[in-house]
Amino acid sequence: MTLSPNTAIRTGLVAIGRNEGERLRRCLISAQGVYDHVVYVDSGSTDDSVALAESFGAVVVVLDTQRPFTAARARNAGFARLREIEPDLDCVQFVDGDCEIVRDWPGTALEALDARDGVAVVCGRRRERAPDRSAYNLLCDMEWDTPAGETAACGGDSLMRARALAETGGFRDDLIAGEEPELCFRLREKGWKILRVDADMTLHDAAMTRFSQWWRRAMRSGHAYAEGYALHGQSPERFNARDVRSILFWGAGLPIITLLVAVTLTPWALLLLLGYPVLFWRIWRYRRSRGEPGKSAQLYAAYCVLGKFAEFTGVWRYWTGRLRNRKPELIEYKGRFSDQS
Repeated sequence: MTLSPNTAIRTGLVAIGRNEGERLRRCLISAQGVYDHVVYVDSGSTDDSVALAESFGAVVVVLDTQRPFTAARARNAGFARLREIEPDLDCVQFVDGDCEIVRDWPGTALEALDARDGVAVVCGRRRERAPDRSAYNLLCDMEWDTPAGETAACGGDSLMRARALAETGGFRDDLIAGEEPELCFRLREKGWKILRVDADMTLHDAAMTRFSQWWRRAMRSGHAYAEGYALHGQSPERFNARDVRSILFWGAGLPIITLLVAVTLTPWALLLLLGYPVLFWRIWRYRRSRGEPGKSAQLYAAYCVLGKFAEFTGVWRYWTGRLRNRKPELIEYKGRFSDQS
């Protein structure tokens, strides 16, 4: 399929949300007049999200509350509705309801998709709307600053080729987090490519002002790494294996080994804990090499080290739940929208 300027490209947008309030309004405004079809999928909102989306002319899908909500389930439902509306759909832009599309992104994304053969997904730079509002917002903004080029995975905001998405069967509905990397893994197994371009894509409103929110978000990441490894960790790529090993070592292994050796053999074993300052230094040096200001690099490195413990709780939560045959529950870190400006 070519996406040349002379071709009538059939595009759609799927926005997903739950109690996003004003964030959803900004999201829908950014999509007006840009995409052929806009679908909003609501996951049990108790505010006026559904009425708001309808007022903007979006096709609304309200998920059945009898099944657990996941972002993956919402995106699949939106994509399915888009294909009912437009069976010959070429591309779908996924966006979270707390994000807005940057004005130039749609054209940039289509050009990038057309420029390279075999590209199934194009993503750009997601930026935080208010990085100066809290350290946690700033950390999100820094986390999303990743190199451009062919990559292994995308995030929740991305433009996808409809044919490629349909080939893989879409997202896994049962994943409570990490559904995008898992989908990209299956796309790459089929020979498709994931491309990150050096262009602003969306503005995101993390609205994180408390340490507990950051901790739960990091815990959710650990859960996602563990579940992804359980699904595909034995593949030739060893999907998520390196991440899980790192979390287990820094989040539990090193402190446990240090304590055992210090108690049973010698207190000099406590020197093993110097590994954490070394890890901090390595992360700090990497961020500085990418031009990050010193204080920001220090903040990022410190929270990456601390995050190993939060991620370990997520890994632990996944495996203990699996052993007990319990279905994973959403790990939410954001509440209802409140205007903090």
